[in-house]
Amino acid sequence: MPLPEPDLSIAVSGCRSGTRIACRVQPRASRTAVAGILGGALKVALTAPPVDGKANAALCEFFSELFHLPKSAVSVVSGQTGRNKIVELAGLSAGEAGKILRERFGNAGG
Repeated sequence: MPLPEPDLSIAVSGCRSGTRIACRVQPRASRTAVAGILGGALKVALTAPPVDGKANAALCEFFSELFHLPKSAVSVVSGQTGRNKIVELAGLSAGEAGKILRERFGNAGG
């Protein structure tokens, strides 16, 4: 029996400039990847350490590549020093972001 598709609507929302995604970051992971949904947020594993903004930079770079956006269109708007963050994707609708994430979950096995 296949696993149910995760409900991304709890983590992804539209905003004036594009989309905001609630994230729970796991720094110093073995690989950078979307790891699922945890407590209403998209869980993202990052290889970067949580020092000197390296995890935030790695998260923005990862989202830039994942959503095919320029790095300048991705920013951490809340939670710069914690594991719970809000990332804003300028110029991308919540529907488009959700579609890309659903494709990513399918590739990662859920």
